[in-house]
Amino acid sequence: MQDAEVGHALCVSVTLDQFPEVLALAEKYDNFYASVGVHPDYEDIKEPSVGDLSELANHKKVIAIGETGLDYFRLIGDLEWQRERFRTHIRAAILAKKPLIIHTRSAAEDTLRIMREESAAQIGGVMHCFTESLEVALEAISMNFYISFSGIVTFKNATQLKEVAQNISLDKILVETDSPYLAPVPFRGKTNQPAYVKYVAQEIANLRGISLEEVMQATTTNFFNLFRSAIPCN
Repeated sequence: MQDAEVGHALCVSVTLDQFPEVLALAEKYDNFYASVGVHPDYEDIKEPSVGDLSELANHKKVIAIGETGLDYFRLIGDLEWQRERFRTHIRAAILAKKPLIIHTRSAAEDTLRIMREESAAQIGGVMHCFTESLEVALEAISMNFYISFSGIVTFKNATQLKEVAQNISLDKILVETDSPYLAPVPFRGKTNQPAYVKYVAQEIANLRGISLEEVMQATTTNFFNLFRSAIPCN
């Protein structure tokens, strides 16, 4: 990360039983932060309550609630439990006053509907590893959400995503790895790592016709504007 000029990392929680490991990384390194949440892919586990999430989010290095959201790609059948879990996370985020990290796959309509119904705009957050249309991006932005791009934006066939990166406001863009998945070109197919986020930023700079430095500065500023409890370190 240091060699690639990547200054900070957010370690994202996907299950509560693994949350202590995530938090330990954030406590060990000044430039690491943590979130707390249960990913929508995980079935048959203890459901988090609003109280569980909001209490864990009180830790000074926990700067967000999530990863949460909806995923209709991997799972089938009655997914009402997934929608209820999503609502729980939104309510916890509002209570804890921490922004949301939202995952949506093959579920954009329901994701946006629940965000509206639960007043997610009150707290805002980020649409993580975004893969949807410009229309979906703009609706999320209207609810005080940022759009985060992963290595997918560097893939040749990611035409729709490249359009989003070109057309939304720079002050609403974040970059991420989603490690260990989705390594950007030229590392596609390999294990991803935080240092590779610079290649995502470079692709966005190329698409927008601006410098890498401008994207780096903007995304750093956006990170601290969104995650207001994160304290920048030298």
